[in-house]
Amino acid sequence: MDKDLANEFAALAVRTFNTGATRSAEAGKHDYEGFLSPLALERFAEYMTKHRVQADGSLRASDNWQRGIPLDSYCKSAFRHFFEFWKAHRGLPVKEDIEESLCALLFNVQGYLHELQKCKAENLTL
Repeated sequence: MDKDLANEFAALAVRTFNTGATRSAEAGKHDYEGFLSPLALERFAEYMTKHRVQADGSLRASDNWQRGIPLDSYCKSAFRHFFEFWKAHRGLPVKEDIEESLCALLFNVQGYLHELQKCKAENLTL
């Protein structure tokens, strides 16, 4: 059987469970459950919740960052937090613990990627 045809057939295959229920095959579908860590995402959510409180005491919306933050801001912040992570990794004195640094890095990397994907979806260039 032709390799392309075999791949197409596998993608169209139906799974049958021992209960008799059927479902399409998982071939070619994103496995979010496998790709993501609930432990890491829970810690990230704790970090984000903590940082919703602004300097003036007001509470920002959880999706406030999706309104748009300049890429330079994400990049500069990511570098600062990377250095804190790196120093902690090497056992050097740090201003924040390693989990805070990692969560801050995740925020900045995710935000940067979010902005890139928004531009891509809107056919814009940066």
